[in-house]
Formats: sequence, structure tokens, C-alpha cells
Amino acid sequence: MANFQKLTSRSEDYSKWYNELVVKADLAEQSAVRGCMVIKPYGYAIWETIQHELDRRFKEQGVKNAYFPLLIPKSFLSREAEHVEGFAKECAVVTHHRLMNDPNGKGVVVDPNAKLEEELIIRPTSETIIWSTYKNWISSYRDLPILCNQWCNVMRWEMRTRLFLRTAEFLWQEGHTAHATKEEAEDYARKMLDVYADFVENVMAIPVVKGVKSPNERFAGALNTYCIEAMMQDGKALQAGTSHFLGQNFAKSFDVQFLSKENKYEYVWATSWGVSTRLMGALIMTHSDDNGLVLPPHLAPIQIVLVPIYKTEEQLNAILDRMNPVLDNLKKAGVRIKVDTTDKYTPGYKFADYELKGVPVRLAMGGRDLENGTIEVARRDTLTKETVTLDGIEEKLLSLLEEIQKNCYDKALRYRIANTRECNSYEEFKEEIKKGGFLLCHWDGTPETEERIKEETKATIRCIPLEALPGYKEEPGVCMVTGKPSPRRVVFAIAY
Repeated sequence: MANFQKLTSRSEDYSKWYNELVVKADLAEQSAVRGCMVIKPYGYAIWETIQHELDRRFKEQGVKNAYFPLLIPKSFLSREAEHVEGFAKECAVVTHHRLMNDPNGKGVVVDPNAKLEEELIIRPTSETIIWSTYKNWISSYRDLPILCNQWCNVMRWEMRTRLFLRTAEFLWQEGHTAHATKEEAEDYARKMLDVYADFVENVMAIPVVKGVKSPNERFAGALNTYCIEAMMQDGKALQAGTSHFLGQNFAKSFDVQFLSKENKYEYVWATSWGVSTRLMGALIMTHSDDNGLVLPPHLAPIQIVLVPIYKTEEQLNAILDRMNPVLDNLKKAGVRIKVDTTDKYTPGYKFADYELKGVPVRLAMGGRDLENGTIEVARRDTLTKETVTLDGIEEKLLSLLEEIQKNCYDKALRYRIANTRECNSYEEFKEEIKKGGFLLCHWDGTPETEERIKEETKATIRCIPLEALPGYKEEPGVCMVTGKPSPRRVVFAIAY
């Protein structure tokens, strides 16, 4: 059970609130390994729901799961110059394969005679090891497309870490596809972006802006990076997912060619796409409040919890006899339900625990409810409760879950809309960016201007929207910094 010492409020210290909530809601904790985390069972249950929902969507697009090695020969990374430059500072390197007892009696040391002939990189991402494998799989246009995904862990040696948002090791999925034509690969990259947006909006209830990254913000080795950007409650942006059009860069690096229908050898076209446990951070910071987690029902591991309030075993059995048929019908409808009959904690303690953990609907039934044919229904999103009759209770609860799901999304969307605004001058921008939110500004398209803005304000171009944001129009203008022509506004924000 959770520790109910009151959370620091978001208005007092948003960062401290987040860190406390992750730990007190039993999602994760720091591990003994620097920068790494232990994801606890409740937090992992949420991740499993994310996995399940995404995996189903991937397979609907023809994707098959596979697994590729954790260790990558160092020479593989050096084959794609931009790629290795993008990850060089984050790579953890394996240099030896054996330990030995310290001759001085101080534990164990690396055996100097066990140095690897070639050092190995613990995967920061898998493009290189996968494309070295695809070379063995592809010889003809008949072998294409290849649509693979893997669920795995990766390591990026982050210096400043934060649970879920930025850790040295994290869990993710990475899809890697191979195609015969440029058009097919680009279309697939966009298709997977739409899959991510659909999941994040309809399951996680987080509104996102779909866009393309500026050249400075692209994935290392990509020709184009598509992204979904979300706004957190503190007004900062969080990149919730990316899909990359890799062109033929990796195919050329690993000499992956196929014999086309025209009987000519051509290089394969590629995409890669991924989301990670960073989505857990987005979930927390989009919906939760000063009382704890708020979980959208479509994502919650427990959607409804029943807490019987009883004095005797006989009374408990009577409550369960009355409610079990109701719960069985809800389970048949796909609802994830828990019945808490433990006597270790008081009902009040249980109520607080499930509130902290964000369970969308809490039911409470005592002896008087049993006599009256009623039950108390509490909803987590609004912290309201009411006593209702048991007549038609299944339909009421199913409807309530959908209402809570919609309310979570609508609330987050209202916040984003209220904190999105146009900005036309650089002086205005410097002041407005301090307030947080998304600023829609004209930019001249040069990396020099983008870098200057980042250095002077810490704001980055989150994306060039694929379509105008609601309430705004796509229109040409002039760059707020240089006055040079700009075809359309882009989204600036301070980001996680």
C-alpha cells in the first residue's frame, strides 16, 4: 500500500510533485545502478497495457515481432557517419568478457587478458544491427517489404536522469521496415505516425500535434522525422513518438540491395519508428493532480475497484453474492475489475490508495447499501461520488467509463488550446516563452536561426505541423528573428 504523506502540490514545485508521485503511486523507483530504474508491478501493468494496445495496432498494419541482439559491434556504428555522431556521447561500451579475483584481495577486477578483439556497444537503437541482418534476408523485390518490430530495452548514457522521462536504460519498441520504393517507405513512415497518434489520443487520452521535425531535430541518419508532440500541465512539450524516413542511408552502409522487377539491382528504402516508457511520464504529467494519478479508463490496469464495507464474514458474503453477477457481466464486456476484500486496511485507507493510483471508478457497498439496493460510485477524474441504485448498474458503469475517458481527453485539449498562441516578434517571443505553452511562430527555415533561438531562450522547434492547429490558419509570413520569408508557422516550446 502507498505512503499517504501529502504530495507536494504542482503549483508549489511541479518537478518535485512528479518525482514524489512516481514513487508513492508504486510506479517505479531508483535502482542501485546509476541512472536506471526499477519499474514496479503497478507501473509495469500500465506499460503492459500500452504494449498490448500498440502491438495489436502494429499487427493490423502487417508488422511482425522479432528480436535482435543487445550488443552491437562498434564497427557497425561507424558505417553511418551521421548516425554514430548522433549517439556517440551516449554509448556504453563493453571492452572485456571476464572478471578475476583482485590479486590484492579487494574483490574482483577486470581480467586484462580478456579484452575483446572488437568492442561492443550496448544498443542505443538498433538500425545498424538490424540492417546487417536484413542483408541476409533480402535479395529480390519478392522479399519486400519487411515489416519488423521488437520490444526491448536500450541504453543511452544520460547524465541527468529522471524516472520514465530520461533514464540510462529504458524500455521501448522499435519498428524497422524495408521497402522497394521511396514512396512506399515514406507512406509507411506516415502511416505509423498515424498509428501512434490514434493510440495516444484514443487510449492515453492525450491530444497531440502531428508534424515533421526540423533538420536540427531529426533522428541521426534520417532524411525526415515525423513526430507527435504533447503539452504537459506545466506548459512544456513532450515528444510522445517518432517515425523516421531513413531513405537508403542504412541500406547503402550495409550494402542491402535487391533485384527489382526490371532486373536491376537497387538499394532498399527504410523506415524506423518507436515509442518508449517516456509515455508513462506523459501520462502522469497530462492527467494527474495533487491527489495522485488520474488514469484514463482505456489504459488503466484496474478500471473499476469494489471495496466492500463489512463487519462480519456473513455481511461480506452477502455483498459479494449481490455484486458478483454484476461484476461478471462487466468482465464479459472487457472491463478490468478488482474486488478488495482484504482486512489489513480500513476502507478509508483503501479509498485513498486507489485514488492515489488513479483507478477511474471506485465502488463501495456496505450493509445499508445492501438493504437499500444501492451502491456508492466515485469517479477519479472529478473526485465526485454519488449513491445510485443497482438497477441497470452495468450499463451505467460502462457509460461512466467512456465519459471519464472523454473527459480526460477534453480537459487536456482545453488546456493545450488555452496555452497555444501566435507570436510575431522575437522580443515578444522571449517574454511569452517564459510562460510556457506552444508558440506558433514564423521561422526562416535555417538551422542558424533555429540554433540562435535555442541558445538564447532554450526553446526548440517541436515540429512543423502537418496541418493547421484548430483555430489557426496556415499562412506565409516573415521570420520573427531575421525578417526573411517564411512559408508557415512552426511550433516552438520548452521541452522535456
